[in-house]
Amino acid sequence: MFLFIFIGIPLAIAGLLPIVSKISKKFLPDFLANLCFILLLAASISIYNLWPGAGRFSHNLEWFGSNLNISLTLDGLSLLMIFTVSIVSLAVGLFSINYIERYGSRAIYYAILLALVASINGIILAEDLFTMYIFIEAAGISSYGLVALGRTRYSIEGAFKYLILSAIASALILLGIALIFIKTGNTGIKDIAAASGGISKLSVILFLAGFGLKCALVPFHFWMPDAYTSAPAVLPAMSSGLYIKAAGVYALCKVFFNIYGINSAVSSVMMYLGIISILIGAFLAIGQIKLRRMLAYSSISQMGYIILGLGIASPLGIIGALLHLFFHSIFKSLLFLNAGAIEYATETDESNNLGGLGARMPITSTTNIIGILSAAGVPPLNGFWSKLIIVIALLQAKMFLYAFIAIFASVLTLWYLLLIQRRVFFGKLKETFVGIHEVPFWMNFSMIGLALTCVWTGVAFAPFISKWVLPAAGVLIDGVKASLNVFIIGGHTL
Repeated sequence: MFLFIFIGIPLAIAGLLPIVSKISKKFLPDFLANLCFILLLAASISIYNLWPGAGRFSHNLEWFGSNLNISLTLDGLSLLMIFTVSIVSLAVGLFSINYIERYGSRAIYYAILLALVASINGIILAEDLFTMYIFIEAAGISSYGLVALGRTRYSIEGAFKYLILSAIASALILLGIALIFIKTGNTGIKDIAAASGGISKLSVILFLAGFGLKCALVPFHFWMPDAYTSAPAVLPAMSSGLYIKAAGVYALCKVFFNIYGINSAVSSVMMYLGIISILIGAFLAIGQIKLRRMLAYSSISQMGYIILGLGIASPLGIIGALLHLFFHSIFKSLLFLNAGAIEYATETDESNNLGGLGARMPITSTTNIIGILSAAGVPPLNGFWSKLIIVIALLQAKMFLYAFIAIFASVLTLWYLLLIQRRVFFGKLKETFVGIHEVPFWMNFSMIGLALTCVWTGVAFAPFISKWVLPAAGVLIDGVKASLNVFIIGGHTL
């Protein structure tokens, strides 16, 4: 039953918020929402401390003694994902205390945000493809609501585009599930994996397209920049940090590693999509004027690293991919929140209209440079280690061109992000911004927390790999059919 708290508590508080807002429009919504995020983080850490490290827990939900045929499962991979969701959602929740004042009712906003968190946790814990699909749909609708909160022409247009493309992706995924059900008579992940004749080439294509669209891989990336630019800054922080990881990468991993298994054909396609996304995302980010649009293209590039590492299908590649999945969730959420802080203070996110903000916003400037260096893979910050492991895995697999492109794109990332840092925080302060000052306390607190996490996980990356990433990688390695090299780290052998 304890697994249901990650879904049930956020949903319960989301339903309660419209009622308590009649009593308090500000304090109670802020307090209850962030209390929920704190409880979820504490629960994920507590479960980890009680967890044997290689175990698997399952729970079937019941309603007054009747089985609902909904099974939730926790393993090393889902625990890592739940932990990631808890950290990012808490940071976003604290940031929202001050930021969301400009976006209408707090109760409505937090209710949508909590519904999104519950849906993402449902995707992660679901042990059935159809249940996973339901939660993917719920998360998509919640994300659509957050995009529309901007209440401008562009936010409504972005929300509509987001909804239509999300529906297309969901339809592809649902059709893939239907084909599997026709062949196997099951939608349970373990049951499908055990059934013979469950592999369908068409379902493989449908899942690749559907999940590729969800996580904005090239050529399925075109929805992300518009949606992220028009929405409040908390949406891209949640979506890039969590939603595209859960509905895209995580779901793809469950299907291709734990159901089909990775063969050479699927591995080649994943690596191709990954390397193209890395390169095109980096080039498209160059020259972008709007901060969040540039960060959206950067997210496309960074997602490519994760898919590339998974596509290598070696223990080292999988470890690097999962490590980058967590690290990217932290530093990209930080960068989107920084962009939101800049827009909050200046009422613009166009870099060519800014300049000289470093003296006026020293905390935002400092945390932003930490996020930039992490994203670009500069040691000893966290992004360096995940990218290094992926590159080493490519070299071990004798994929030298892929390794070169991965390194080259990382240099490009450092270039365009530092260019943005210079445009926004250095130079002469424009007269328009003479009166601006640092953003309020909770926004700074959230950004500082994420920045310190980037530093801590970079300095202490080896224990983090040993305790959190290796158990998660073990779940995926079981599904790899190709011959694997042995990788030893922290006393563990894979």
